Amino acid sequence: MQTIDKPTNNSSGIPIPDDPRLFDTTIHRRKTRPVKVGNVTIGGGHPVVVQSMINEDTLDVDASVAAIRRLHEMGCEIVRVTVPSLAHAKAVRDIKAKLEDTYKPVPLVADVHHNGMKIALEVAKYVDKVRINPGLYVFEKPKENRTCYTEEEFAEIGEKIKKTLEPLVLSLKEQGKAMRIGVNHGSLSERMLFTYGDTPEGMVQSALEFIRICESLDFRNLVISLKASRVPVMIAANRLMVKRMEELGMDYPIHLGVTEAGDGEYGRIKSTAGIATLLAEGIGDTIRVSLTEAPEKEIPVCYEILQALGLRRTMVEYVACPSCGRTLFNLEKVLKEVREATKHLTGLNIAVMGCIVNGPGEMADADYGYVGKQPGYIALYRGREEIKRVPQEDGVKELINLIKADGRWVDP
Repeated sequence: MQTIDKPTNNSSGIPIPDDPRLFDTTIHRRKTRPVKVGNVTIGGGHPVVVQSMINEDTLDVDASVAAIRRLHEMGCEIVRVTVPSLAHAKAVRDIKAKLEDTYKPVPLVADVHHNGMKIALEVAKYVDKVRINPGLYVFEKPKENRTCYTEEEFAEIGEKIKKTLEPLVLSLKEQGKAMRIGVNHGSLSERMLFTYGDTPEGMVQSALEFIRICESLDFRNLVISLKASRVPVMIAANRLMVKRMEELGMDYPIHLGVTEAGDGEYGRIKSTAGIATLLAEGIGDTIRVSLTEAPEKEIPVCYEILQALGLRRTMVEYVACPSCGRTLFNLEKVLKEVREATKHLTGLNIAVMGCIVNGPGEMADADYGYVGKQPGYIALYRGREEIKRVPQEDGVKELINLIKADGRWVDP
């Protein structure tokens, strides 16, 4: 466990709390059961898994295969496809076969909605996981002037759901495959809305109903997601879900995402606000950033979130000061040059600091440092040790040479 040394006193005379958790810099992930999805494992202490979903019509086999391959080559570990009909389900068979013939096996998830029993049963033959939406899986015909559901009505629909879900559960169980119970805030069933309201509690109860059906059939290869387009609702629902599962002795892994987050900077910030908040609390075993952009744009955001939290090391970690009047070179320009030259490396921390005031202190944890120490010259560091000073125009080249000398360089 990595911790910061606890201070024993301070100059203000204010007592320092005696809680060791306040000085703990480690994210303690919630313990969950491992769930296999093809050759990838979600939960069970495995690294947080990155997912996305293709935009192509699943009936277009060639386009779907190309889209899945693009995502997988970028580092997307599980890919979801939409399956709205039996024809789409059968097309997944051809997609899977073509991937294996022309590329490699990729863990696939089928997205099934709206009375999808026949569709789900068919596509379960060809994918590694089936995602169902409890709010849409069994359609509940609304009644005019309804004010509530009686206990009998609630239970009657629950039995209908179990009867409809059971064949899929048994099929997945027999094949050793997985299911995602994916609750969306925007598509809660009428029964849940009338009983629990448009609330995180309604989302949790919707998920628990399906979990209990699966458990009654001794099927536990489950991943749970509770998504909303409003970040506070998404955070509250997942916290409550974890609390309820702990009370019930359940240890299912959690899939995190802010649904319909939008595009551009705001979509990225919105997704990060929800996903990173929960990951920092130890909640979350797989993530998807949902952007209104090409799916390929989602993958870097996922890895940047995981990198920032120290949950995955897939790229260089850059430390750079914000620049001020003491800065001895064009910090923004140099940072871009350093990033461009080293962005293909993995697992390194590189600091670019504009002056000596913040340099050695702020970059203490960096593997390499690039510091403005005197006009026209750059001081290069390995860890906390200054190695040499070079003319500013040679700074980036000499930084690369230092990394090469340490045997930590690979060609792009």
